[in-house]
Amino acid sequence: MQIPIEYYLVLSAALFVIGVVGVLIRRNAIIIFMCIELMLNSANLTLITFSSYLGNAIGQLFVFFVMAVAAAEAAVGLAIIIALFRNKLTVNIDEINIFKW
Repeated sequence: MQIPIEYYLVLSAALFVIGVVGVLIRRNAIIIFMCIELMLNSANLTLITFSSYLGNAIGQLFVFFVMAVAAAEAAVGLAIIIALFRNKLTVNIDEINIFKW
């Protein structure tokens, strides 16, 4: 018994929507980065689903590139958050204003 492709696509769409809502609503920088990672993982799920459905490995190859970009984004993003926290003592996006004199 095989799971239909629609189930995977609905799950991927739900994860993506949760990530978008999290980015738009939350003000904590760490949670925003987690929501961006959730959106990237939902795109990975879609790529794997279509790769499996079509029977080729190109989608799986793209997933490796997306995972590499996500790892670099996480490393650079967390380094920026740590630097901002050391200077401003907060990770709340509303309270961080680096353009103020």
